[in-house]
Amino acid sequence: MNSVHFTSGAGEPTVVITRVTQTQWHAVEADRVVGRGDVSRRPDGRVFLSVDSWHDAVFDQLAAAMLAELPTPLYTVVDEADLDLTCSWERAGFTTRRREWEYLVSADPQVTGLDAALPPPGVTIVAAGEAKEGPLRALDSAIRDEVEATVGWQEMPAEVLPRTDGNTLLDPSKYAVAAQSDRYVGLVRVVQVTRQPRIGLIAVRADQHRRGIARALLAHALGALHRAGIATASTEVNESNAAALALFEGIGARRASSNLELVLR
Repeated sequence: MNSVHFTSGAGEPTVVITRVTQTQWHAVEADRVVGRGDVSRRPDGRVFLSVDSWHDAVFDQLAAAMLAELPTPLYTVVDEADLDLTCSWERAGFTTRRREWEYLVSADPQVTGLDAALPPPGVTIVAAGEAKEGPLRALDSAIRDEVEATVGWQEMPAEVLPRTDGNTLLDPSKYAVAAQSDRYVGLVRVVQVTRQPRIGLIAVRADQHRRGIARALLAHALGALHRAGIATASTEVNESNAAALALFEGIGARRASSNLELVLR
C-alpha cells in the first residue's frame, strides 16, 4: 500500500500516512499509530469516511491522504454538538447535506396522549413477531419503492438501507404491522440498542396516509414498551420530514441531539 510522509512542524517527527488495507489508513509517528481513517461503502453505493485522531494536524493529514485516493462524492456523519470534528471535516471541504434529529419519547400513553389512538375502521394492528413474513416483505418492498420514487431512500437513516444481498428485513420479528383486508399497509420496527429501545422505522403505504395508521402503530409500539416497564424510546427524524416531525412532536417527544450528514462533491 502507498505511504505519504507529512512533517508536523519544525523539529517534530514526521507523520507517515499509509493505506494499510483497501478501507483503512494509519497515521504513524515514531512507530506509534496516532490516527486512523476508515472508509465504508453503504448499500446505496455512497462512500462514507471516518477519521479518529487526537490532533487536528493528524486529522488533516489523514483526510488529505484519503481524499487524494478516493473519488467524490464522499460522505461522513458527525454529532452536531462535536464542533471540533465538524470543523475538521469542513476544513477538508465537506459541507452539510442534511440534519437528523434524535428524539426521546415517553412510552407512557398518559404522557403521549396515545391511550386513545386506535387504528381506523377496517385496520388492525398485528403485534411484533406475529406478522406473516411474505406479506411483510411485500409491504417493505412497496414502501421502499414509494420512498425511492419521491424523496429517495438516501434520505432515510443508514440502518434502514438495503443490504448488498438485497435483503431489507434482517429480523422480521422486530416489526409490528397494520393490516387491512388481505394486505399489510403500515409497519413499525423497534430495535433494542444498549438499554434504550429505538423506533428504527415507521412507514405507511402512500394510499393510506392521513388515516391515523402511523399514530396507531406508534401507540401500539410504545404501549408494548410501557407494559414491559420501559420508560422511554429514541428515534431519529430527518429535519425535512415534516410529517414525521409533526407525529413525534405531537406526542411530546423532545429533541435530545442531532447528527449532520456532510458531503464533499
